[in-house]
Amino acid sequence: MSSRRQVNERNQLDLFHALPGDLAPRDAQDLMAYPFFSLAKSRRLAPIDFKAGSILIRVEAVPEHGMATIWDADVLIWAASQIVEARDAGLRPSRLMAATPYEILTFIGRGVGLRDYDRLKAALDRLQSTTIATSIRQATERRLHRFSWINEWQERADQRGRPLGLELILPDWFYAAVLDDALVLTIDRAYFSLTGGLERWLYRLVRKHGGRQEHGWSFDLGHLHAKSGSLSPLKHFAYDLREIVRRQPLPGYRLAIEQPADSSERLSFAPVDPLPFPRASRQRRFTVHPGDKL
Repeated sequence: MSSRRQVNERNQLDLFHALPGDLAPRDAQDLMAYPFFSLAKSRRLAPIDFKAGSILIRVEAVPEHGMATIWDADVLIWAASQIVEARDAGLRPSRLMAATPYEILTFIGRGVGLRDYDRLKAALDRLQSTTIATSIRQATERRLHRFSWINEWQERADQRGRPLGLELILPDWFYAAVLDDALVLTIDRAYFSLTGGLERWLYRLVRKHGGRQEHGWSFDLGHLHAKSGSLSPLKHFAYDLREIVRRQPLPGYRLAIEQPADSSERLSFAPVDPLPFPRASRQRRFTVHPGDKL
């Protein structure tokens, strides 16, 4: 992107300053349902390629920074939470956002030391340099929307060089999804305490599909493996899932491994406390098979 284009985009946007207070964490459902991030703490350069029905996703990284990780996505959760809170309060949010590193780090449950600030800046670099092409919310699968998680970001300082915080510009694709109330879910703040990439990804998937369905959902392990975008072989992926089921770390949900007599191994999940659920609305547990458009 040329410097002229960057300046023009900035000039066309109103600057939105981060709201104070303990906001509810919100997540974009598209990001929860599909493989957009690396689940590894080590640098990933191999692209993510995913296809299910009319849904196409390709995520690519650059060698300098590597692919944006599921921990980096916490910044997008912070941004989504700010946008929804502002909209619901009758304020005017914007794709151009200003905040201090302290505000972002404390919201996502991180420390606020120099090392944490440096890690935040590295996360912003990965979010900006990772590129996505997807057919989600496009008219046809042949029309791909191409973007990065952050169009640009910068550190601001006053005339004396004292830091004033950060500014970043979000892409249209993400911003439009967050403004659509049907495409955003509130998540448990305990999510930020999950340390493993796979369990973080799994919580978001479970929250998206399990929601408040009394009897939950289930997924074939092979289908889950494809949806994760993980580079781990299916055998290792399945082993790691069983370990997560053994530990039960996901806030608000109970996991189980099932082995139906007529099909392959499945992961099932349901809310720990399904109430309030009117008895009249109880349904059978939803089961998702490979090839389902989800």
